[in-house]
Amino acid sequence: MEELFGQFSLGLFIMQTLLFIGLILLLKKFAWKPILDAVNEREEGIKNALQSAENARAEMQNLQADNQRILQEARMERDTMLKEAREMKEKMIAEAKNDAQAEGEKMIAQAKAAIEGEKNAAMAELKAQVSSLSLEIAEKLLKEELSNKESQVKLVEKMLGDAKLN
Repeated sequence: MEELFGQFSLGLFIMQTLLFIGLILLLKKFAWKPILDAVNEREEGIKNALQSAENARAEMQNLQADNQRILQEARMERDTMLKEAREMKEKMIAEAKNDAQAEGEKMIAQAKAAIEGEKNAAMAELKAQVSSLSLEIAEKLLKEELSNKESQVKLVEKMLGDAKLN
C-alpha cells in the first residue's frame, strides 16, 4: 500500500489543502450562489405552478358549480315558462268556449225573438183576417135576415127583450 500512496510530504499536503480551500472559496463566490439561486428560482417556479394548478382546479370546481346552478335555474325558468304557456292556452280555450257559448245563446235569443215576432205578426194578421171574415159573414147574414120587413121586426123585439134582461 505504500507503493500506492508513496511517501508522505507535509508541504505537498498543505499546498493541496490550500488549493482545495481556494477552489472551494472560488466556487462559493462564483458558482455556488448562482447554482443555489437557480435551484431556489426553480423551486419557486414549481411552487407557483403548483399554486396556479390548485387555483385553476378550485376555479374549475367553482365554474362547474356555477354551471350546475345556471342549468338548474334554466330548467326552473323553462318549467315556469311551460306552466305559464299551458295556463295561457287553457285560459284562451276557456275564453273562446265562453265567447262561443255566449254568442250561441245570443243567436238563440235573437232567433227566439224573431220567431216570437213572426208569430205575433202572423197571429195579428190571422186575427185581422178572422175579424174581417167575421164582419163579412155577419154583414151577409144581417143583410139576408133583414131583407124582409117581418124579420126586421122580430130581430128588434128580440134585442129589446135581451136588453131588458141585462
